[in-house]
Amino acid sequence: MKFETSEALFLESQNYFPGGVNSPVRAFGSVGGAPVFIKRASGSRIFDEDGNEYIDFVNSWGPCILGHGYPPVIEAVREACLDGLSFGAPTKKELILGQLIKECIPSMEMMRMVSSGTEAVMSAIRAARGFTGRDKIVKFKGCYHGHSDGLLVKAGSGALTGSSPDSAGVPASYTEHTLLASYNGETSVKDLFEQFPESIAAIVVEPVAANMGLVPPSPGFLEFLREITTRYGALLIFDEVITGFRMGIGGAQKYYNVIPDITTLGKIAGGGMPMGVYGGRREIMETVSPVGKVYQAGTLSGNPIATAAGIATIKALMEQPEIYTGLEKKASKLVSALKEALPDTQVNQAGSLLSVFFQTTPVVDFETALTSDTKKYAKYFHYLLDHGIYTAPSQFEILFLSAAHTDEDIETTCNIIKEAARHL
Repeated sequence: MKFETSEALFLESQNYFPGGVNSPVRAFGSVGGAPVFIKRASGSRIFDEDGNEYIDFVNSWGPCILGHGYPPVIEAVREACLDGLSFGAPTKKELILGQLIKECIPSMEMMRMVSSGTEAVMSAIRAARGFTGRDKIVKFKGCYHGHSDGLLVKAGSGALTGSSPDSAGVPASYTEHTLLASYNGETSVKDLFEQFPESIAAIVVEPVAANMGLVPPSPGFLEFLREITTRYGALLIFDEVITGFRMGIGGAQKYYNVIPDITTLGKIAGGGMPMGVYGGRREIMETVSPVGKVYQAGTLSGNPIATAAGIATIKALMEQPEIYTGLEKKASKLVSALKEALPDTQVNQAGSLLSVFFQTTPVVDFETALTSDTKKYAKYFHYLLDHGIYTAPSQFEILFLSAAHTDEDIETTCNIIKEAARHL
């Protein structure tokens, strides 16, 4: 493949954007080379500015679960645009989308729409602190919850890609109430609660860790988090920005049958448009303004374009539950191909989410994820890219399937994975 146009665009972009990009992982920093600039997408495919075509397994980092350009979603957005892009006032679409979300995820008895997953988690934590009257938050090493100041401590994905788990520009005072535990490490959580029994407002966790590569919860781990937060009067926040509507119509909480106090959702709730949602028990959410004293606002919150796309997406998922069975079947086929072709790797899967680690020891937490051979991953990534398969340009991101991926797409990908193994 030729990438001259993308390379030229990347060079010029560095005059205008830090690193030439508007989100760090896009810069290909951990895999080397210049990023491809995408021009358009359709179904399971994306097309770059050089005319190259790829089977896409990034899917805008998850929300394109129905594939790119799904006709009912596009039509809903087109119709909404004709009525105006933003009003900064309530709309009927917000209500309809909220009703659909609550039907799918009943634990979200009351919710607030925002414009990103970062906003959703930041606001959920503020609500948890306001409700409990406590300051401290427990998060897990390697889990990423957006780029708000208090959570950029041992963050995953983009922070790991940049080899800087902690961010400059964050005062120490902003993170002094953020306590770190080990994902899948019950003892580390117990120790924190014993040390601060009346100070912890909430645990925030990705129910399936997906920002240090994919790391599923160990059996009983989520149940343990539910029990210990209840025992100490803290709240349990599930960051389902990735797993919401991905692990199933009811998210990871239904998949694992563990119900949190607060849930956060990302752009999949807006059909891929800028969107975030946080919600939970009514008594908690009624601490949020204008009813309660926890302030949070946003002009574009619940904007009519994102809500239109979200309604169309969630309705399609509700009407076609077989989508999830199909996604998991396709994921399992890819896992089998990876394990057969690359026996010296670890392949983790949860539902339709998966990732491959170039190491022989099981990956169960942040520390074991960091032992993966990122140089070998970079070679693997570029082989796939050069042969028309677009995957995450980072060892610490994951692979997303869509309903638009055909059996032929999966078969082609499996064959190229086998070729990549021989090349490595």
